Amino acid sequence: MGLLDESGILYVIADVLSIVTIASCLVSKVPQIQTVRQLQSAKGLSVNGLLMELCSYTVTMLYNYTNGYAFLSYLEYPILLVQEYVLIYYVLQYESLLGKRAYQWAALYVAVFVGFATAIIPSSLLMMLVPFTTPVGATSKVMQLIAILRSKDSQSVSLITWGISAFTNSTRIYTIMLDSGDKMLLANFGISTVLSSSVLLAAWYYKKPKKD
Repeated sequence: MGLLDESGILYVIADVLSIVTIASCLVSKVPQIQTVRQLQSAKGLSVNGLLMELCSYTVTMLYNYTNGYAFLSYLEYPILLVQEYVLIYYVLQYESLLGKRAYQWAALYVAVFVGFATAIIPSSLLMMLVPFTTPVGATSKVMQLIAILRSKDSQSVSLITWGISAFTNSTRIYTIMLDSGDKMLLANFGISTVLSSSVLLAAWYYKKPKKD
């Protein structure tokens, strides 16, 4: 009974962390969106990094959904995706990249997304794509880190957004270990935690007041 009680507590903690993670993700990208809109600039942000992050989020969410994993274990992804769409829109706008080609790619993205979600496109393809989410997600963060280091300017980068990213990625390591133990997802979140923390530190360093 003691073991059962201990196991039950572990799962309660996992559920609490899932709720906290989801709650955090409700506003995760909002500070970043507000910063870009207020400054009307995307300086220090990597467009390619954001697009790669979008692909990683999309594949991970669809993978969890099509495999029937507990909804609480990935509910933050639909929330993050909506915010990511808005953020990418404004970044493209202020980088003067919001044209016909951008809308064509957006239409293709929607078609592929719906295809996987409705099983029109075989879910077996997601199994082939999931292993790439770790390097793709990692690369997106590395590109963001490089963008900050090169420009030595992180005024358009939100510390709150990256702090939440580091926190939520770390909590998912625990919840996934208890729920599915999926090694690919664990590797993904482990690497993401380290890289999100690195971006946070770099953004903090270069956001310090500069001497005239």
